[in-house]
Amino acid sequence: QVQLVESGGGLVQAGGSLRLSCAASGRTFSSYAAGWFRQAPGKEREFVTGITRSGGGTYYADSVKGRFTISRDNAKNTVYLQMNSLKPEDTAVYYCAATRGYYSSASSNYDYWGQGTQVTVSS
Repeated sequence: QVQLVESGGGLVQAGGSLRLSCAASGRTFSSYAAGWFRQAPGKEREFVTGITRSGGGTYYADSVKGRFTISRDNAKNTVYLQMNSLKPEDTAVYYCAATRGYYSSASSNYDYWGQGTQVTVSS
């Protein structure tokens, strides 16, 4: 198993930037593909971005392409989400997730989840 803890959320004005971190522990993190999801009140959890075990492959939801960047540093057991040009519609709780399978846009394919970190973008 692996335990995940997100950090870096907060309040930012539209057009600003935030960097989220997901710290992993418990097992060798390089064995896991990882992803970021987000969920706003009353809405379904949605896929944001995913990354392969090595970090060599990434995938983004259309809504964040060109603005968000996922990366990982397996030596530090950490996955990052750099968020630029933030919009009010980006407001949500952001969750880090991991799977021993391949990264996917489907939340059901992920085995482990962090507790979430709140991102609020004001206009």
